[in-house]
Amino acid sequence: QVQLVESGGGLVQAGGSLRLSCAASGSIRVFNDMGWYRQASGKQRELVAAITSGGRTNYADSVKGRFTISRDNGKNTVYLEMNNLKAEDTAVYYCNAVYAISGRSVWGQGTQVTVSS
Repeated sequence: QVQLVESGGGLVQAGGSLRLSCAASGSIRVFNDMGWYRQASGKQRELVAAITSGGRTNYADSVKGRFTISRDNGKNTVYLEMNNLKAEDTAVYYCNAVYAISGRSVWGQGTQVTVSS
């Protein structure tokens, strides 16, 4: 099974930027959809952004125009570029991938993003 490892989280002031990376232990060509989810304290996990193997993207309304998801098949990595961060973006961010053949889902361990106002 391919494992996912997130990195790039941290503490940033409101209005700042962060770039999250999700590195896979094997080829991400086995995945169809890949995405970023987040879970704030006391709240349910929610989809932030997703990208298909064909490069089609989907964003939560709350991050449209501020976040950009991309995938680099050569580096087996998915990125989430986050700009103009707000306090409400504070959460643990998780990488997710869905196997194209089985439909089984894989999760990373998460990375904390904290935005100070």
